Amino acid sequence: MGKAIIYQVLPRLFSNNKKVNVKDGTIHENGSGKLNAFDDKVLNHFKSMGITHMWYTGVIEHATTTDYSDNKIIVDNPQVVKGKAGSPYAIKDYYDIDPDLAEAVEHRMTEFEALVQRTHLAGMKVLIDFVPNHLARQYQSDAKPSGIKDFGEDDDTTHTFNPNNNFYYLTGQRFEAPVGAENPWQEEPAKATGNDCFLANPSINDWYETVKLNYGIDYNNGKARHFNPVPDTWWKMKDILLYWCSKGVDGFRCDMAEMVPVEFWQWCINEVKEQFSKVVFVAEVYQPSLYQSYLTEGGFDCLYDKVGFYDSVIGILKNEKPLKTVQDSWQAIDHFSNNMLFFLENHDEQRLASEFIIDDAKKAWPAWVLTAGFSTNPVMIYNGQEIGEKGIDEEGFSGRDGRTTIFDYWSVDSLRRYYSSIKGNNQLTEDETWLLNRYIKLNDLIKKYLPLSEGGNYDLMWCNNTPGGLVEKGVYAWLRFYKHRWIMLIANLSDSNQDCRIIIPNHAFKMVGEDHHNYFRGKELLEGGRSVHFPREVAMTSGVGVHIEKYQALMYLFD
Repeated sequence: MGKAIIYQVLPRLFSNNKKVNVKDGTIHENGSGKLNAFDDKVLNHFKSMGITHMWYTGVIEHATTTDYSDNKIIVDNPQVVKGKAGSPYAIKDYYDIDPDLAEAVEHRMTEFEALVQRTHLAGMKVLIDFVPNHLARQYQSDAKPSGIKDFGEDDDTTHTFNPNNNFYYLTGQRFEAPVGAENPWQEEPAKATGNDCFLANPSINDWYETVKLNYGIDYNNGKARHFNPVPDTWWKMKDILLYWCSKGVDGFRCDMAEMVPVEFWQWCINEVKEQFSKVVFVAEVYQPSLYQSYLTEGGFDCLYDKVGFYDSVIGILKNEKPLKTVQDSWQAIDHFSNNMLFFLENHDEQRLASEFIIDDAKKAWPAWVLTAGFSTNPVMIYNGQEIGEKGIDEEGFSGRDGRTTIFDYWSVDSLRRYYSSIKGNNQLTEDETWLLNRYIKLNDLIKKYLPLSEGGNYDLMWCNNTPGGLVEKGVYAWLRFYKHRWIMLIANLSDSNQDCRIIIPNHAFKMVGEDHHNYFRGKELLEGGRSVHFPREVAMTSGVGVHIEKYQALMYLFD
């Protein structure tokens, strides 16, 4: 993907302008954002911010408590819906658009197609979620193309496992939801639950609102694989991906990809790319032991690096991990680092500015410079991260947990003011504006300077780990280089101003192609600070002297 900058946004929340929210409120009480709100002005803002890919989260129709029966959409049983709005990952119809997001429900697909076209005209690509592991218990497609059969339509429900079944059945057992209801959801035989729960009575902590899909793995027989002939679920999923590609979608963020066999991905991604060669596949994979196979065998373009770089940086921000863990994390993935997606926020994780992480978005700024500026791999920004959204609301199904809800109808104050500001009525605070401007500037520098977008990187921490050195000071330093242009980046993750001496070894000068020069002058790009100048011999022995304020990042260009 190159140095892609992905922007994740939940349309249901982004443009919702309701100023008063009701806890656990309905769509009529709390409202919902719309696809049409992403007009040319909004999309041009994100393009000017340096975004290359818009990931529209939750656009495919999912289970909800809202009644759309007037539009010939089945009404979901609330016992198997999480929250009033429902989870975007409990898909109810793989071939349709969430009616909550449409200004005219009967034209919801047309509105989505127009959004795709507008995004392309703004110079960005479109990503949507592909949820392959599980679907809503009340799945029923009313929008599937002619000739397509629903999941489970031809299943033999007398068998717990059959290679051609779409679901796993708990024969002789009736489903029991962990939450009560006046009109309980009837399911007999019960189907296995999405998080590999093979119980008829899943707990409240299970993904009880979803059903696990069968890709030909017999979980009751040592996970025996039955992939020849190709299972029916594989064909159905390929058809779904091709359908959305035909709508102009440029790529898919594949939810819980590691819960689906890599053999399916190898087959399916090849099949899809034969027709749409440039389509991008991003995998949510959490087990490092699977990284290699999902990239080389599965064919993914990039994978989440949640348990590596993300966990390391967040651990440092929370004073739970030492600075060295960043080195450990990138070294563990160094041979395929260009294919790892770095991020500090997404819909599953707590907000940086929440009380659970660092409580102040400005303090997380150097951590983002480290994340976005470390290498050429793609990075992701979650809507509101760039203005310091705190995730402090208690919306309903989602408690006050430092996250922004994906289950509830809600209007987020910061996002509401952000949207208004983009539209021309600035309502951002001074701190929000400060942070947004820095995100924009960093993205602009990444786009402008090839060392940041395409160049190599040289970690300086190994030679600055002496008593009183960078590690003890909480300062991270590294180089980015391309041909004879190079940049030194410094991030102060500590709560103190630091005077540092940064050793640049001769090996680093050779790497950047500057071992024949004896004197250097660097211009500071990020904060407009003072330039640095030094002889090579000084940098190699006593180090480059730099003053850096607490929670600040600096970037020096040498050319």
